[in-house]
Amino acid sequence: MAARALGELLEEMSDRVGSIIELDELLGEITNRLGFDYYALTHHCQLASKDDGAIRLHNYPQSWAESYDSHALGMVDPVHRASHVTAKGFSWSDIGRLIPLTAQDHRMLALGEEQGLRSGFTVPAHVPGEARGSCSFACRNPREGAPISLIAHCAGTFAFETARRLWLKRGHSLALRKPVLTDRQRDCVLLMAQGKTDPEISTILGISRETVTEHVRTACQRYGIYKRQLLITLTLYDGTLTFGDVRPWRYPHFWG
Repeated sequence: MAARALGELLEEMSDRVGSIIELDELLGEITNRLGFDYYALTHHCQLASKDDGAIRLHNYPQSWAESYDSHALGMVDPVHRASHVTAKGFSWSDIGRLIPLTAQDHRMLALGEEQGLRSGFTVPAHVPGEARGSCSFACRNPREGAPISLIAHCAGTFAFETARRLWLKRGHSLALRKPVLTDRQRDCVLLMAQGKTDPEISTILGISRETVTEHVRTACQRYGIYKRQLLITLTLYDGTLTFGDVRPWRYPHFWG
């Protein structure tokens, strides 16, 4: 495939595709030109319904898609989990280098192979405040020939961002949840996530211990939960907190 032809296809997908049907057709063409048979654009979450706002577009075999959904495999898919630990596209043959594979993972990969998904390449998609996602390309037989990682990475990145534009155009909210905490509630949850106790938070913020407890309790109510640990998880998922807030990254000072 000529580089110019690919560039034209990506430009069309990024700028001129105006519907999900058009994206499906164009992505199918790009998939075939890359030497793959299937593609899948998806958020990594369990879909409550087809209209819940999560991105979901693929041409995988219907039997595999039905089995995948009925057993909620998207929540344990090793391909998805591997994409959570890298920002670069990867071949499925490298999954074992990215994450430890369990017996269940091996069974799931084997089931996919039985359905015709014998090799593939996945491009991670990480957008703060949204469920993580990916664009995967798969084929019935192991690929032969020159590496396509850079080309497939570009195609997957363009495809997922185009899907986000189209989903938002349809009025879907892609955010997991809008932040719902007051500034003081967020302060309490942040310090709690950093391992501080209620008395310690009270001292740091200059408020009573009872007020700290009330802020955390109200924060849980706003998320519709009861467990403090789950509150921390949800605030990290929806962007109210970031891992950098909880534990700021520190890098060695290399310059003397």
